[in-house]
Amino acid sequence: MQSIKGCITALITPFNNDGLIDIPAFQNLIERQIRNNVHGLVPCGTTGESPTLNHQEHQEVIKIAIDAVDNRIPIIAGTGSNSTEEALKMTEYAESVGADASLQVVPYYNKPNQEGLYEHFTKISMNTSLPIILYNIPGRSVVNLEPSTIKMLVDNNKNIIGIKEASGDMNKVKEIKKVCPDDFIILSGEDQLNLQVLKEGGSGFISVTSNLLPAECSKLFEAFEEGDIEKSEQINESIFKVNKFLFIDTNPIPIKYALSSMGLCENNLRLPLTKLNVNKSEILAKEIKKHNISK
Repeated sequence: MQSIKGCITALITPFNNDGLIDIPAFQNLIERQIRNNVHGLVPCGTTGESPTLNHQEHQEVIKIAIDAVDNRIPIIAGTGSNSTEEALKMTEYAESVGADASLQVVPYYNKPNQEGLYEHFTKISMNTSLPIILYNIPGRSVVNLEPSTIKMLVDNNKNIIGIKEASGDMNKVKEIKKVCPDDFIILSGEDQLNLQVLKEGGSGFISVTSNLLPAECSKLFEAFEEGDIEKSEQINESIFKVNKFLFIDTNPIPIKYALSSMGLCENNLRLPLTKLNVNKSEILAKEIKKHNISK
């Protein structure tokens, strides 16, 4: 397994004007990410609009990403679901086509208790040899995966190797670090907290911002890993407002607008998501202009 750490981009899924997956645009986005030295990619996560991809499209996006990357960096396929059986099938597919790991979101809408979460992730773990990265995002799933449950999952499932922690609670990060083994991978799921998570012993971050600023986000991690904390803080400060304004509306509405403004994709989303409104577009556009962003 390739090492999972650093700046890992939560890829958008570009759609053409007919509402279909824009394969050339997706492949170009991936090449841009690799050219700018990101350390991994996540297709079919929240940012990839996975809830509105049908099963065939979901599989297609994963396969396109794996083929385009061609083993140059790790692919962590988003194969989670609020249906355990669906998550099993998607994970089985991702493993069959060569994904390096699976991102498993806390089931949304069902509102399971901690026992249900434990059983859900354990069943998936027992039915795949892929390394599993848990994904805690209570802002979307309502349920919070507790550190005690995470510890139990890790203790009893050898291929549960890490977590994308997107609760926005640094105390949660500290608690996970405390109760889990030293080699357990903690990835920030909140761009504004990426550097803070690294300082608390995190291994990296799964980023929305790196869709737009892959070089800067990669350099932030590399500077930190090399011990140049001052440089990492300077980079973090320079992209602070981008991190903020890319969440001026529901993700991935702003990042789709940002990338389309650079000609990297069409500004197309699937309902119930709609395009960024004029006022918010102007705010984000002004910030983007301050950065010398290369296509």
